[in-house]
Amino acid sequence: MRRGWARAALARTVLARIMAAGGLLSLAACAGGGSGHGWHGAVQCAPYARQVTHVQLSGAAASWWGQAQGRYPRSHAPRTGAVLVFRATGRLPDGHVSVVRAVRSPREVLVDQANWVPGRIGRGEPVVDVSARNDWSRVKVWWSPIHDMGKTVYPAYGFILPAG
Repeated sequence: MRRGWARAALARTVLARIMAAGGLLSLAACAGGGSGHGWHGAVQCAPYARQVTHVQLSGAAASWWGQAQGRYPRSHAPRTGAVLVFRATGRLPDGHVSVVRAVRSPREVLVDQANWVPGRIGRGEPVVDVSARNDWSRVKVWWSPIHDMGKTVYPAYGFILPAG
């Protein structure tokens, strides 16, 4: 009887690790091009941010910062409705974009974002500036599966301010 229980526990542990690894891979699913129905799934950050802000940029989320130059104001201070642009990293090869729902303080915002948790739209999730210069160049993001801030620090460019 104990062997059956031990095997079941081991199987649950292995499954949890596989699912966690798959979740990390899915964080990369923030490309903005194509049909949005490849291995990245139908819910992606860039098309979601474009839809809710009307910022007319496309392609990988990390490319939005450069594309915005001369088209949209950019800032290193958060504002409601702005798009927070994450840089590309090994964990986020396409970068990531989030939409600022509310500014709680100069170093904390609540964001709405697609596919931070794979396949889901998160609403009102905290993002905290942990940069030394308070310029939003390094951030930590709420990770809802653990109901706490994630441990990873992500590099960010700053905020794109929608027109109007």
